[in-house]
Amino acid sequence: MPSDLFARARQLQAIAQTGLEYANNAFDRERYERIAEIAMSLMSTATGVDAAALGEAFAFEKGYATPKIDVRAAVFRQNRILLVRETSDGLWTLPGGWADVGVSPSVNAVREVKEESGFDVRVTKLAAVYDRDIRGHPPIPFHTYKFFFLCDLLSGVATTSLETDAVDFFDLFSLPPLSTTRVLAEQIHHMFEHHNDPSRPTTFD
Repeated sequence: MPSDLFARARQLQAIAQTGLEYANNAFDRERYERIAEIAMSLMSTATGVDAAALGEAFAFEKGYATPKIDVRAAVFRQNRILLVRETSDGLWTLPGGWADVGVSPSVNAVREVKEESGFDVRVTKLAAVYDRDIRGHPPIPFHTYKFFFLCDLLSGVATTSLETDAVDFFDLFSLPPLSTTRVLAEQIHHMFEHHNDPSRPTTFD
């Protein structure tokens, strides 16, 4: 969970972003812009990331502030789960990423699996919806909801991409070092539970 300072800074950023969307005079805009600057400064203090870099990350965030959506796909073969290794940090994760605008969450998941691993899949179940903040991931600037989909493997061969440099299947007790920014071991364990018991209800926060 993010630190209290980080969480409050992100709330200030959301207030500023939403306020700038609806401000109808220069005085209000100036105040909200100042709140945004304070939010970036506090977030920088909490994370050690340069405030200017944080400002750039939020520069294109306009309108009413809402959480972002991250989709992850759990694909199994012979009771082993598909993982990909990210080139950005050299660690492993379920295929997935930010959901694209104009595409449904399940279609996003199918596309991410194909792009990152080379496999064609079909979504069979929404297994879990998590609030990233309360699940123990390292903090990131954006408040994020994580959608985990169970998928059937249809076809394809393991193929890396610009974002991934390895693709493999792992059993429950031999997981590689994980990119905890993206996925946690307990989340993968929970996907095994859904795979082994398809009647298990969707988990949600």
